[in-house]
Amino acid sequence: MKSLARADKLQYKVFMQKKQLRILLTAPRGFCAGVDRAIQIVEKALEKYGAPVYVRHEIVHNKFVVEGLRAKGAVFVEELADIPENDHERPVIFSAHGVPKSVPAEAQQKNMFHIDATCPLVTKVHYEAERHYKEGRQVILIGHKGHPEVVGTMGQLPAGEVLLIETVDDITKAKVRDESKLAYCTQTTLSVDDTANIVKALKERFPDIKGPGKEDICYATTNRQEAVKAIAPRIDALYVIGAPNSSNSNRLVEVARIYGCPKATLIQRAADIDFAFLENVETLGLTAGASAPEILIEEVVTTLKNNFDVLLEEITLQEEQVVFNIPRVLREAV
Repeated sequence: MKSLARADKLQYKVFMQKKQLRILLTAPRGFCAGVDRAIQIVEKALEKYGAPVYVRHEIVHNKFVVEGLRAKGAVFVEELADIPENDHERPVIFSAHGVPKSVPAEAQQKNMFHIDATCPLVTKVHYEAERHYKEGRQVILIGHKGHPEVVGTMGQLPAGEVLLIETVDDITKAKVRDESKLAYCTQTTLSVDDTANIVKALKERFPDIKGPGKEDICYATTNRQEAVKAIAPRIDALYVIGAPNSSNSNRLVEVARIYGCPKATLIQRAADIDFAFLENVETLGLTAGASAPEILIEEVVTTLKNNFDVLLEEITLQEEQVVFNIPRVLREAV
């Protein structure tokens, strides 16, 4: 009987052992300089001016970040018209994605104190589009219809002056005024490979088209995609931490599937972990979109460690040192 009891205990111990899970954690991941700057702008505006501080649209595409700022006194609105008239003297901040020219014009007309948190790399695209327009070129914008960044970029020029292209197929249908006077810009958070194919097709149809001096797709989008490409052939599944409406996060899922990991999906935080999804997964890739804070990555890793015998390996392709200054008005003393 004693030997049987001992065998039962050993069997129970084996049953209770956690399944081993190898995690390849990519770097760079998470916050980019533009997102970090935008969040700092809201936080410092709250510190300097107190609550409420109004923010037009989500400052960045991340529910956790937005809720955290809301708890500190930020009030998120869809349009400036949603701000009560008796609060027009309160700061209103424009999101990192950028806004059409009509928005600051409306704020000025209403005597609103506005602060622009547009990512400097998005502002660069705005300047490019405007320069081409002033030089007499029609602008073709490669991007996703309805995305806030695309709406903002198209809104830098008069209505009808920007032609939006989403796919290679769109190029064959494109009707332009003058093939010798064209230029293109791109959304900053696109798939590097898809965009390269679209640009190639644009140049084949319109040989005289002008492009940006430096690639419009931002360094952070590029780096995160390259990191996913590096691990995709080595993993059985990939979790991308990011919001459903985050363009750069969704592109990471697509890149993983193309480069050897068809089992790739988006989650917002640890509560979204699907353990059925992880069945038969021995090596899991883990990354985060540019608007996902490190605390959510840590939360996911902790939850996985609580449920698996985790072997964690960080795969670092390069170090990011980019920093963007916040507006002077928030650096000045009260």
